[in-house]
This record gives sequence, C-alpha cells and structure tokens, in this order.
Amino acid sequence: MAEDHYSSASAAAPSAAATAAAAAAAAVGSSVIPIVNKLQDIFAQLGSSSTIDLPQVAVVGSQSSGKSSVLEALVGRDFLPRGSDICTRRPLVLQLVHQPRRPTDAEADEWGEFLHLSGRRFYDFRDIRREIQAETDREAGGNKGVSDRQIRLKIFSPNVLNITLVDLPGITKVPVGDQPTDIEARIRTMIMSYIRHKTCIILAVSPANADLANSDALQMARVADPDGSRTIGVITKLDIMDRGTDARNFLLGNVIPLKLGYVGVVNRSQQDINSDLSIKDALAREEKFFHTQPAYHGLTQYCGIPQLAKKLNQILVQHIKTVLPGLKSRISSQLTAVAKELAVYGDPVDSKAGQGAKLLNILAKYCEAFSSMVEGKNEDISTIELSGGARIHYIFQSIFVKSLEEVDPYEDVTDEDIRMAIQNATGPRSALFVPEVPFEVLVRRQISRLLDPSLQCAQFIYDELVKMSHRCLATELQQFPILRRSMDEVIGKFLRDGLKPAESMIAHIIEMEEDYINTSHPNFIGGSKAVELAQQQVRSAKMSSSVVRKDGVDADKVQASEKTQKMRAVLGRTVNGVITDHIQGVRPASEAERPGSSGSASTSFWNSIFTSNEDRAHASAKDNSANRSYTVPTPNLEHSFSTIQLREPPVVLKPSEHQSEQEALEIAITKLLLKSYYNIVRKNVEDFIPKAIMHFLVNHTKRALHNYLITKLYRDDLLEDLLKEPDEITIKRKQIRENLKVLQQAYKVCFRDSNSSIQKSLVPFDLTNTQLFFASHVSSASFRLWTRYHSTRRQLRGVAIPLTLM
Repeated sequence: MAEDHYSSASAAAPSAAATAAAAAAAAVGSSVIPIVNKLQDIFAQLGSSSTIDLPQVAVVGSQSSGKSSVLEALVGRDFLPRGSDICTRRPLVLQLVHQPRRPTDAEADEWGEFLHLSGRRFYDFRDIRREIQAETDREAGGNKGVSDRQIRLKIFSPNVLNITLVDLPGITKVPVGDQPTDIEARIRTMIMSYIRHKTCIILAVSPANADLANSDALQMARVADPDGSRTIGVITKLDIMDRGTDARNFLLGNVIPLKLGYVGVVNRSQQDINSDLSIKDALAREEKFFHTQPAYHGLTQYCGIPQLAKKLNQILVQHIKTVLPGLKSRISSQLTAVAKELAVYGDPVDSKAGQGAKLLNILAKYCEAFSSMVEGKNEDISTIELSGGARIHYIFQSIFVKSLEEVDPYEDVTDEDIRMAIQNATGPRSALFVPEVPFEVLVRRQISRLLDPSLQCAQFIYDELVKMSHRCLATELQQFPILRRSMDEVIGKFLRDGLKPAESMIAHIIEMEEDYINTSHPNFIGGSKAVELAQQQVRSAKMSSSVVRKDGVDADKVQASEKTQKMRAVLGRTVNGVITDHIQGVRPASEAERPGSSGSASTSFWNSIFTSNEDRAHASAKDNSANRSYTVPTPNLEHSFSTIQLREPPVVLKPSEHQSEQEALEIAITKLLLKSYYNIVRKNVEDFIPKAIMHFLVNHTKRALHNYLITKLYRDDLLEDLLKEPDEITIKRKQIRENLKVLQQAYKVCFRDSNSSIQKSLVPFDLTNTQLFFASHVSSASFRLWTRYHSTRRQLRGVAIPLTLM
C-alpha cells in the first residue's frame, strides 16, 4: 500500500517539483545577484584601477543590430538613446533589480538611479534617457565621440528579473563626426577588455537578416571564448527575414554551435518606436509571431524576450555561484596586500620626536635587512637568480678561485728565460749545481701576478655590496627620496673606506709570499725529487728527438764533423809566419772531400773571425786555382798574415742557440721547482684573499654600518629634510587608503551578505515537499530507502537543509 501510495505521488509530483525548483532557483538568484551588484557599485569607486573581475553579462553587437531594443524589452520601458547613427557611445552598466509590487502606489513601483547622482531617483524614464545622453556628451562630446568610461544605471521594477548587463558601443566601420579614423579598432579593443575575462558572459547580438557566419559579435566572441562555453547568441529581427527563410537551424545551433545556446527575438521597428508602440504590445506581437510561424513550433524555449530574460537570469546565477568562491579569495588576498602596502607607507609624522623615532626605526630595519640579505636569511628569496651573499660566494669560488686554477704557472716564462737566468746567476764560472737565484727570481715574478686578480675580486665584492645596499628597503624608502640619496652617499663612502684596508691587506699577503720563499714547506717538491723527475723528462725528450737526417747521416756524426772543421780552422794559424798545416804536412781537404755545407760554413765562420781582409782576398784567389799544388812553398810568408783582430761583442748578448744536455736538465729542474712552489702560493692566496675581503669589507660593514649611519644622519637639523615626502607619495597613500576602504566594503558584502543569502536559501525540512522532489528525481528503490531512513529519524523534523544539497 505504501509503495502504491508513493508511486501515485511520484506520478503527480513532477509539475509541483518543477515549480518548487524554479521557485528555489529564483530565490537563490534574488540573493546572489544583488551581491554582485553591490560589489560593482563598490568597485566603481576605483574606476579603471580596479583589478577585481566581477561576473557580468556584456552585450556585444554591430551598430543597428538591435542591442538597444533587446535591453529595453528586458526592462519593459523606453529609456535608451535612439537614432540612425551610433547611439551607445559609452559602456552602460545596467543593473536590473526585481522590486516587489506595491498596490498602494503603483506609479512608484519603477524607477532608476545613477551612480554619479547618488540618492536621486528617476521615475520618468524619459528623464533617464536624457541623463544618459547628457552624461555621454559630457565625457565623449556631442559629435559622435566614444569613451570607455562607464555610466552606471540601476533600475528597480517588479517586471524584471535580477540581471546585470553591460551595453557596449556597437561595432562600426566608418568614422563619423568627431570619431577618429581608427574608431573600429578602438571599439573592438574596448569590447575585448570586457569579454576577455573568464567571469564575463557574452551576449552576442546578431540580426537574422544578415549572414550569421559574418556576424561581428560572434567573431569577437569566438576570439575571447574559443570553446563557446560562456557565449549566448541572440538573433534579432526574425520578422524581417527574406520570405521562405527562417532561423530554425541557427536557434538549434546547427550552424555555429554555442554551449549556452541561442534565443530568437522580434524587435520593434523604427516605425513602431515613432508611433509609440509600447513594450507590452510589442511583446504580445512577438508572442503571436512565434505562435503563427510553423518554422518555430516546438522551439518555445528558444524564442521570445521572456525566455531570454529567464535564460540570462539562470545562467548568470549559476555563473555567479561558480565564480563567487574564487572572487572571495581574490578580494581577501588583495585586501591583505593593500593593507601591507599601506603599512609600508605609514602615517606622516610631523613632530621632532616622532621624526627621530621614525628615522632610527628606518635605519635599524635597513641594517637588519642588509645583514639578512648577506646571510641569505631575507624573506624575499629569489628563485630566478642568485642574490645577496650567494653572489659573493659565487665570485669567490666560481670566478676568483677558478680563474687562478686555470692560470699556467709557466705563463710568460719560456725555457730561454730560465736558461738566461741560470747563466746570469753563475757569473764568470760554470755552475756545478743548479743555482737557487733563478728559481727565486722567477717564482717571485709569478707570485706578483696574483696581485691584480686579488684586487679585482675585492672590487667585485664591493660592487655587490653597493647593489645590495640599493635593494634593501627599496619600497619603504621610496617615500623619502632625500633620505634615500643621503643613505646612498653615506653607505657608498663607508664601503669605499672599508675597501681600502681590504686592498691593503691583499697587497700585504702577496708581499709576504714574495718576501719569503719557504722551500721547507711540506708540500714543496724539494731538490732531490725535482732532479729525479727532471732527469726522467730529459731522457724522454732525448729519446723522442733522436732522429735521422734526410741525407742518411746521423746527427751525432754531423756534429762531430762540424767540430773537426772548427778545430782545423782554429789550428790554421801561423807559426813564425808559416801555416801550421803546411809545416806539419797536413793536407786540407778538397771541396769535394768536405763533409758538407755545414762544415764549409763553419770554416768560413771561424775564418771570418780570425783572418784579415787581405788574407781573405788572397785565400779567395788561391781557391780559384784548382790545379795549384799544395806543396809549392808560399813566397814571402813573413808578410802574408796581419795581426789577429777580434770582433767586438754586440750590445745585447744571448746564449748560443744550441742547448746542452746539462742546460736542459737545469731548465727542467727549475720549472718543476717553480710549478711546485707556485701551486703552494696559489692555494694560500685562494684561501687568504676571500678571508681578508670578508673580514675587512663584508663583515665590517655588517658590524659597523648601523652606528655609522646614526652618526652621519641622526641630526636634528636634518630630520625634517630627510623625512620630507614628495607630493606623489601623499597622493599614493591617499589612493591606497581608498583602495583599502573599497576592499573592506567588498569583503563585508562578500562574506556577510553571502552567508546571509545562504541562510535565506535554506528551506524547512518538510516531508511532503521532499517526497515530491525525490519522487521526480530518483528511482523508486532509492526513494523507498530514503523514506525508510526518514521514518526512523522523525525527530529531525524542522531541521534546515540547503538547497544545494538537493
């Protein structure tokens, strides 16, 4: 029996349930839309500086597409400017507020209010039209100019649903009047600034007597809303389409689909407007048109102004409910940010005591922020690049140390330099052992090269400290530009003074390393080890360089032949006026018997040193007589040779080009010693230089900067000038206070009124209504299960259940 009873109730319930659901939706709509209207009025105080995007419906269409007729039909009254040219020249924010009917004073049921005329009501809608026109002319001029400043109008009426619309200027192609040549681009930019936001519902108005594929409104909507999830299409002027055509496929979304669908309407013609056809009569005629046109049968939900108003209300309500939580979050976070910004600017201080306390507070905060930045403990840690003390560490390790490690210890020191130094150190004798003086001279020269990069490192750290000083409290000090400049000067001088002892210490470190060459250092290679390694290197080099000449003669034999020729040249001297070779019966080798050009060149070289010009001429004549016998005695030998003359030594003397094996060994030993000790000094420098810079420059700044700033800046004669604010800071503080006030009002509306609206949306728990609802929405089995549970919990009667749970 109970099951049959519920089954019959289920059959009778759908109409009642649908009515209850519609009433509930209307209740929710009447509660959330006013919240958005209040927020719009509040944020209108900020003008274009507001960064909060509120839910709204933007009406977009080309000029003369019927936008104004649609809006007037939604309101039910004539109130918008009319004409053949562009009529909407400023964005009109139109808030429709449902007002309960008052039987006692029916004429006062409808009125309008402008935000710029707060407190004044317009009961005559013709006055509303005149005020819109006058306000437009005040801002955009009287000759068809366009402006992006809003006009905000609120209309209270029992004949409207709660909707908020923004009527935007129609898209025009050809400029008229005072309109600029790029009027189309400007209007499109203005429209896009509204519809590009995700919180905006786009009402795209297109005339039916034009190709829908060429609709400017749908084209712009497609750009801002590619998937069509927040665009409603409105097709106007259905009654003036060509005979035999209709908009059925358009309304069904078969041509250009939109997720929110289309609605078709019939506008009043210009003749209807001129003949004062009322909106009520126009709506009756529209209803008759759709009933009499077979093409639109079965499309009741897609046709007519009442359906459009209902659709807009439902979509806007659902949209607001979707975006309201995020809107609350944005308002809350922005309120916190603005409050912090105002706290940074603070209140202006006029008294001396207050100024002194404020200056001391600023200096203390500055030094604390500077130390935190150096130590890496500041709150605003960058995730994009290195900053603060991390940059100092990077300079020490990745620039200074790495650059020193890449330096070649033998750079600018060649083997010839080492050889020259060794020979100069031996004096007039040949050295039995490798002298120490060349090693010390060369290693000092290499150590001195470490001074410049060390000083550059100190300069880099100084530059980083200057940059950090500019970043500290940058926002807070903007309101005191004189104090900012004075602090920069004082801090710059302080850092320069700190750089001097750091540079002096760096110079002392390098000088210390130069002044005492500690060959007893445990990491130094030592003489015996160096000799052993050097001998190995020399042997390896000798083995790799022992090659055979192209003519098949070994290098050792060629060298011996050259020595023989030199000895002959040296021994070719006169003894009592007689050539020694001839006396001893030594026959010189003929040209064909000589070993080669090298020997001939060697003989020529020594003859050029030890013979006179006459002898050389005589020898030349002698060589030309190829058949002359060497046994023929030379006549007049006593006058054949003159006194031996030595060639003067050149101004610059260098060792011979040939390097002996002993010299190669000495060079190798010196290079090993040089490299070993240079690496020891380099490691010391890599360790001591950063320590010196940190002690004398960085840590000294952290320790002494606060007292130095107080000493230089905390003076009675400077307080007023240092804490003087520019006019723009005063204006900025005023704007921040206004923003804070607006956000506080919006916060109260969002959280207080929305919570109150939620409470109003709660309905008493009533078994009959709930049965009807569930009977129309759930299966019979689920319904029986629910009723069984409810029968055991009858004590819960009267508990409120939110509509959202149903």
